[in-house]
Amino acid sequence: MHHQLNCNQVVALLTFYIENKLDESLSIAVREHLHSCDKCQEKYLKLKRILENFSEIKSKINEEEITDFSEYETAQYEKFKANLSAYIDNELSDNENIKIKKIAISNPLARKDLEKVYAFKQLLHSSFNRTKNDLKEDYARKTMEKMYENTPPDSTKPFYKLVGIFVSIMVFMIIGLINLLHF
Repeated sequence: MHHQLNCNQVVALLTFYIENKLDESLSIAVREHLHSCDKCQEKYLKLKRILENFSEIKSKINEEEITDFSEYETAQYEKFKANLSAYIDNELSDNENIKIKKIAISNPLARKDLEKVYAFKQLLHSSFNRTKNDLKEDYARKTMEKMYENTPPDSTKPFYKLVGIFVSIMVFMIIGLINLLHF
C-alpha cells in the first residue's frame, strides 16, 4: 500500500516520524515526501533539533532541580503564556508553533506551564469519558415512554376520528343526493 501525503499531513506526522512511532508504510511515505519537498524537510530538521535540545535540557533538569524561576520570567515567556491556549488547540501557524516549542524547550518555567496544561487537558478528557460511560441511559426513549404513560388508554387516535367524520359526511351527502334525485 503506497500513500501519497500532502504537506499538511506530513507536518502533522513529523513528531511521530522522528520518534519512530509510524507503521512502516506511513514512515516510507513521510520519508519520500521529505526527500521531494524542501519546505517539509526544513520543518523536519528544525523539529528534530528542537526535540534533541529538549532531551538534553530535560536530562540536565533531572540532574539538577531548578527552584528559582525568576530568571526565566522574560518577555519571551510572556509571549509564550499569551499563546499557550492557541498552541494547545492547534490554532497557530507552523512558524508560531515552532517558536512556542523553542520557548518551551529553552525555558523550564514555560515547559512546566505546558506540562500542567497538558495534564489538565488529559484530566478533563478522562473525566468526560468516565462521565459519558456512566450515563448510559437513553433519555429520549424514557421521555417517549413517559408521554405514552400519560395518554389515557381509551382515547381514540386522531386519525381514526378524522376518518369517521369524513365517512359520516360522505354518507350524509350521498343520502342527500339520493333524496334530491327522487323528488
